[in-house]
Amino acid sequence: MDPILSWGLEVVRGAQSIASPALTAVMKAFSATGTEFFFMAAIPLVYWCVDKRRGLRIGILVFLSAALNARLKLAFGQPRPYDLDPSVGMARETSFGLPSGHAQASAVFAGSAAPLFRAPWGVVFAIAFPLLVGLSRIYLGAHFPTDVLAGWAVGAAIVVLDYFFGDKIARSVKGLHESLGLAAVAAVALFMNVLTNNDTAISGAFFGLAGAAIYADKNAPFSVTGGFWKRALRYLFGMLTVAIVYTAPKLLLAELSTVPLLRFLRYALLGSWIAVGAPWLFLKLGLTEREDQ
Repeated sequence: MDPILSWGLEVVRGAQSIASPALTAVMKAFSATGTEFFFMAAIPLVYWCVDKRRGLRIGILVFLSAALNARLKLAFGQPRPYDLDPSVGMARETSFGLPSGHAQASAVFAGSAAPLFRAPWGVVFAIAFPLLVGLSRIYLGAHFPTDVLAGWAVGAAIVVLDYFFGDKIARSVKGLHESLGLAAVAAVALFMNVLTNNDTAISGAFFGLAGAAIYADKNAPFSVTGGFWKRALRYLFGMLTVAIVYTAPKLLLAELSTVPLLRFLRYALLGSWIAVGAPWLFLKLGLTEREDQ
């Protein structure tokens, strides 16, 4: 066994030596914040109710990060702790282990969401959130410590690159004609599809969110303002519609929903609904105000 993996396995065993039902429940809760369903709930919350431009940025970065993570996992092809010792597998995945997708996604999410908080809480959130998620993955036996460290490093690099170049890229895309902007988003989505080895969910969600956002200011110029209860109602109603958009095509298509093209279209519909469909409905129902352009 590789010495680094052997050391990592001992760390996992050491972490699990203090296991208890309560601690395991807490760790599984932290681990759940690195899943698709968490981001499907968190990104709309920011986009609809807090800061729509920051919410869009977070969503784009999370999807780009997921595509890169999928490619890195395939490139390294590293096993997980429970592949070497099945007894440590409190949580199991179908992909390779290096780098940790949960650690990477949590670092990207927390780092890109940090500007939403007042100082110093943004920095605290950017550090504490991925730290807890990463530790939970080690405790659950889903990752070696090196997987988590690599995930944090890649996630931090994405946040740093966005800090220096994100605004410039956003202005460049916004300055393009709508059709050219959509073509640029489609090209990135195609590249993401190559990275993810034809798993079209990530690229579809990116295309739907980023592509539809190009038309959001013209077709659904909504405002995130409003009192707590208005925002809460907007979010709860919006998430109900998201659940319908997410599940209805899957139920209607049944086994066909896994066909790559149809899977791409299903997730593109979901992303575009979050970006434009739900905000348009909010405006029609009086759950938000029009934003002055």
